[in-house]
Amino acid sequence: MCFLFYFYGMNTLIIDDNGIARGILRKLCSQQNDIVVAGECATAEEAYGFLQEQPVDLLLLDIEMPGMTGLELVERLGKKRPVIIFTTSKKEYASEAFDLNVADYIVKPVTPARFIQAIAKAREIIESNQEEVNWTDDEFIFIRDSTIIRRLKVEDILFAEAMGDYVKLFTPQKFYAIHTTLKAVEERLPGSRFLRVHRSFLVALNKIDTIQEGVLIIGDKTVPVADAYRKALNSRMNIL
Repeated sequence: MCFLFYFYGMNTLIIDDNGIARGILRKLCSQQNDIVVAGECATAEEAYGFLQEQPVDLLLLDIEMPGMTGLELVERLGKKRPVIIFTTSKKEYASEAFDLNVADYIVKPVTPARFIQAIAKAREIIESNQEEVNWTDDEFIFIRDSTIIRRLKVEDILFAEAMGDYVKLFTPQKFYAIHTTLKAVEERLPGSRFLRVHRSFLVALNKIDTIQEGVLIIGDKTVPVADAYRKALNSRMNIL
């Protein structure tokens, strides 16, 4: 079972089938000011599902687990994956692990000094990958609308809805159906202005008119808010 938490910082997912090992890592994370534990998973399969809904910056990942191994999880995640630190009781996987371009490989038991050293490497990688983007009202994205490549202002987007293999981008005038995933749309739009509120909905925070009884009202449209995303939404709203 995965446990989900909501915080902001260097979001980290702990993946280990041993509850005691997860507890040790959680405690070590709590001693670092910029690390927040976004969740914990006991299997790689659960972690894969978690990451489809809740991207994170860093994985603290065991290798030998029931079912899918940590190495198999990394391969399955592909290129667009978090920074990874392996934490394992076995030394023999080190060569294979580093072939996957992971940040570090810690052999258990995980000591505070070794943990800090590995986190420093991960932090450096994450910081080097982050590019500051200042979004203004004039910013835009290009979308494929049927056979036309169309320019769409970010400020005009009210919300996005996943519909099978398509995503509908709603504006005040109309919606555009594009062949993509909601995750891909989420990655392209500024996180400071858009937030996932449901596995199928991404909304522009400054377009929300009211929130009531588990739904958002944006113009004349209603958007459901899933329980798993409610706390994150409340923390982002400037509520008096």
